[in-house]
Amino acid sequence: MRTIDQAKNMRVDFMQGHGKANEKDPLTRQRPGVRRKLTHADLTQLYADNAIVQNIINIPAEDMTRSWFTLRMKDDQLKNDIMAKLADLNAKDNLKKMRQFERLRGDGFVSLGVTQTTAFNLSDPLDVRKLKRLDYIHAFSSLKVNNFLLNEDMFSPNYGTVEFFQVNRRSQIGTQIAGTVNDSIHRSRLLHDQTRRLEDEYQGQSLLEPLFDAITVLDTSLWSVGQMLYDFAFKVYKAEGIEDMSASDKYELGMLMDFMFRTEALAIIGKDEELDKKTTNLSGMKDLLDYVWDYLSGAVRMPKTVIKGQEAGTIAGAQYDVMNYYSRIAAMQENELKPHIERLIRLLLWSQDEIGGGSIDPNSLEWEIKFNPLWNVDSKTDAEIRKLVAETDQIYIGNGVVAPDEVRQARFGQFGLTEENKMSGDSVNWDAIAREVYQAWREKHDG
Repeated sequence: MRTIDQAKNMRVDFMQGHGKANEKDPLTRQRPGVRRKLTHADLTQLYADNAIVQNIINIPAEDMTRSWFTLRMKDDQLKNDIMAKLADLNAKDNLKKMRQFERLRGDGFVSLGVTQTTAFNLSDPLDVRKLKRLDYIHAFSSLKVNNFLLNEDMFSPNYGTVEFFQVNRRSQIGTQIAGTVNDSIHRSRLLHDQTRRLEDEYQGQSLLEPLFDAITVLDTSLWSVGQMLYDFAFKVYKAEGIEDMSASDKYELGMLMDFMFRTEALAIIGKDEELDKKTTNLSGMKDLLDYVWDYLSGAVRMPKTVIKGQEAGTIAGAQYDVMNYYSRIAAMQENELKPHIERLIRLLLWSQDEIGGGSIDPNSLEWEIKFNPLWNVDSKTDAEIRKLVAETDQIYIGNGVVAPDEVRQARFGQFGLTEENKMSGDSVNWDAIAREVYQAWREKHDG
């Protein structure tokens, strides 16, 4: 990101050679729309080297799975058995890792290790009616997948979907697990998480590819601020005979002065020489750094406070951007995470030796999963909300909408003050409530 052109002994633009510049022109002119494709090695280096990148990859995945979900069904024993089995499979952690891999490399996977009543190959579709047990699940990334075999028959019901994944199953010590290095795995034996895919490509796109320039600018700004802090305290040592000293003597003297003054920002000059230090004007620096953060925040659709590590699940007053972020996470749970959880539960219900005393057709039961609240407000905001709720209840009582006993039961119940004021993302029909209050007020005053 900061290189020196050895041949010309000049500093090269930090975006040079990244697919954005004319390499013959050190004063680069940007050209939009030129894609930089990152290899798996590039992605690994970016993730390993930058803590902000790790936050961008990890935090949404953690938020999606942190509060987990509640399984609703009439049979409490069956429900408890399913949740216990999911805990044994470490499903929560594996689904979190699957989403982390999806954000980092474009595709995340979970392998389904099953036992069936008959022998099978991994290339065979998973027949749920022959399923005995779901023994284990493991999360892995597209780093292990060598090829996506897509169904391109436009007259097939599965047109446009991946039918098989060629997976490298060779162990680290070189042992070949199965008959071939690249086993073809049928898609029904995996959970596949992919949310960004270009039309003419099979594999998903890493979140870091379109962010590369923003990450480069962020890294450069960090380096620049570090250099300014590095030279913040500048010292000058003036003495006779400096100009007559050899290079090695000056180097040794510089090391001695550095040890004495505890600084690298040191100039050694002769008695009659003068040195002026030009101080950089820092006005506007904050605006420039804020621009970098604003751009990065908008690109990843995460508030700056969340990227920087705000306490998970807590919202202070007027943090509408954080509320929108958690609403987006709730939508991702419903649209992207929920189908994978439902698939695991369906497999557990079909399993003959797992729960419920035998195979159960999932369609014969009434059940649903509901994600638990993602966040709550801080203590000050919570007190303000409860005050508003109490004032609203007083209006309801005064206008005959509800009775005091009903408010007492709704707000306190049999176990004291409820926690319903936590912001769970559930919608409230404020228009209907307003109409009820207005109607009660009209009836009271008209007659």
